[in-house]
Amino acid sequence: MMQPFNTTQRKPPARATIPAEEKLLVSRGEAAQLLSISQRGLDYLIANRKVPIRRIGGRVLIPVADLRKYARGDHPERIVA
Repeated sequence: MMQPFNTTQRKPPARATIPAEEKLLVSRGEAAQLLSISQRGLDYLIANRKVPIRRIGGRVLIPVADLRKYARGDHPERIVA
């Protein structure tokens, strides 16, 4: 027998979707997309301290301002040495 639909239960509010360009911090995947490189390439930049990160809880986040600064410069060297 089916239970009647309970209208008193509410859905939790949806997460606000903010474009990556307007965020202060982005995930590794979003950062890689913004730089137009692979996520592994971004991981190498992080490991070599070319791009700084912030840790909030268990999340690794990258400041958009630092991504913009990195993107403004020329980087003739290879990402992976």
